[in-house]
Amino acid sequence: MRLAIVGVGAVGRSVAELAGEHGHEIVGIADSTGAALGDPLDVAAALDRKSETGTVGREPHEALLQADYDVLVEATPTTLGDAEPGFSNAVTALERDRHVVLANKGPVAERYDELRAVARESDGRLRFEATVGGAIPAVRTVEDFGPRHIERVRGVLNGTANFVLSRMAAEGLSYDHVLSEAQDLGVAEADPTFDVDGTDAALKGVIVANVLREARGRDALTLDDASVSGIQDLPVSALSLAGEDGRTVRLIAEATPDGVRVGPRLVPENGTLAVTGTQNIVQIETGHAGRLNISGHGAGGPETASAVLSDVGRLPPR
Repeated sequence: MRLAIVGVGAVGRSVAELAGEHGHEIVGIADSTGAALGDPLDVAAALDRKSETGTVGREPHEALLQADYDVLVEATPTTLGDAEPGFSNAVTALERDRHVVLANKGPVAERYDELRAVARESDGRLRFEATVGGAIPAVRTVEDFGPRHIERVRGVLNGTANFVLSRMAAEGLSYDHVLSEAQDLGVAEADPTFDVDGTDAALKGVIVANVLREARGRDALTLDDASVSGIQDLPVSALSLAGEDGRTVRLIAEATPDGVRVGPRLVPENGTLAVTGTQNIVQIETGHAGRLNISGHGAGGPETASAVLSDVGRLPPR
């Protein structure tokens, strides 16, 4: 497949670097200031130019969106509300009958029905495995079992929050202390608000709920429809008390066809949901096959890029 990539953060860069190993070629890549095109593109040169000058190239974004590619990989930062520019980038590609693979959560969390309507009129396909759980094949598993046969999906879907809670419980350290440690280690962003207030996990829950709702002919949800609370105000004493009872606390996202809830929950200390560090886990409650547990790395450039490239591999040739 011929790929065009919008977004040169950790995920977009990793997709560009790993695409060749999967038999694909890059014909364009764009960051927030410009684009570089080629047939194929010299990816290493474009990324070196990004490091040296702050941009991959001087071509306009419109040139990349109108280029001759098979798949647009949308890896710009997630935005809320109108989900721009990711939404418009995806629509432009679909209207040209190109495939779209999203790593950006915004379009499918905030404008799912609109995007799916465009996709239905396109000869291109829309895929978004990388928006939920990084390398964990959560969306694909739901699709393979059939969303109408899935009753509930829940799990630990944010590595930063899980690292903080794991360290607080294991060492008896305060939230502020562990968050500072996580930032020093690069596990938490300089502004970790989306991670610790539950927003990131809620977006992922909304995406899964929308897949379940679409299969039942129900309108999509947005972040505003989710019930969300974070871990910022959780005292270390709460984890200590939970430990005395053989339990611990994890930030759990739960998606059903009826809605999304995210918040700190008590779970068995040695149970499947008590993953540690930056690990994620997804539990899928099926109607006939019982409970499925899938765990792994829920974030990271190469890990999330692997989900993007897995999606690309499932697309039909154009």
